[in-house]
Amino acid sequence: MAHALPQGYVYPMKVCIVGASGKLGRYMIQHALDRGYEVVGVCREQSVTKLDDFADRITIVAGATDDREVIKRAVAGCDGVLTVLVPWGMKGYASGTAQAVLDFAEPSARLVFSCGWHITLDGKDVYSKKLLALVKIGGFLARLARVVDLDDQVEACRRIFASETRWTVVRGSDLEEGESQGLPVWSRHVGDPILVSNLTRRTDFALFMVDAVSNDDVVREAPAIVGGQTESARRHSAQTSTVSAAG
Repeated sequence: MAHALPQGYVYPMKVCIVGASGKLGRYMIQHALDRGYEVVGVCREQSVTKLDDFADRITIVAGATDDREVIKRAVAGCDGVLTVLVPWGMKGYASGTAQAVLDFAEPSARLVFSCGWHITLDGKDVYSKKLLALVKIGGFLARLARVVDLDDQVEACRRIFASETRWTVVRGSDLEEGESQGLPVWSRHVGDPILVSNLTRRTDFALFMVDAVSNDDVVREAPAIVGGQTESARRHSAQTSTVSAAG
C-alpha cells in the first residue's frame, strides 16, 4: 500500500550523466550529489572502477555511450541528462551518443551537452588565428591517426541545435585544475571581451553543466563560458558596474 507523501515534499531531481568516469563527469557527479540529486552515471565497462568513490551513492550503467540500448535504459525517468560529447574514433561516436540522448530522453527533460569553443550556433563567433590553426591542424592530425574526429562533434551539435528538445550546449574554454572559483560567466559568442582570458577551472565547467539543468535562461542556447574570477570576467563586471552607476 502506498503511503501519502508529507505536505510540501518534492521528489529529488534525477539526472543522468553520460561520460561519468572522465574528469568532467566525476566533477558533475559530485556537484549533482551536493545538490541532493539522484544520479545515474553511464561509462564504459572498463572505466567503472573510476567511479568507486561514488559507487554506493549513484546508479552505474556500464556500456558504450553511443549504444542506444544503454542510453535508453540510463535516461529513463530522468529530469536532466548531462552528456560529455567526446568525438573518439572515426565511427560517429559523438553524433551517435547525441542522437541516442535526443531519441530516448524524457520529452520534458533538460538536455545539457559539453563541447569546445569551436562549435558555433549561429556563425557569429569570432575566432583567433591561434584557435583556428589549432582546430585545423590538430583536427587533421587526430583524424589522420584515427583517434578523434572533430567533424563528428560538429555533426552531433548540428543535430542537437535542430531538435525540439530543451537543450543547452555548453562551450568550454581552455581548462585547468584547481579549487572552484564559483559559477563561470558566459556569452553567446566567442570573441566577446568577457571571454578573452580563455580559462575555466574544470570543476567549474562541471558546475555550469549541472546548474544549467535548472536554469531556463540557457535553454536552446550555446553559452561560451569562462572562469568567473578571470581577468576578462572581472574587467567586464567592473565595466558593467560603472555603467550601471552612471545610469
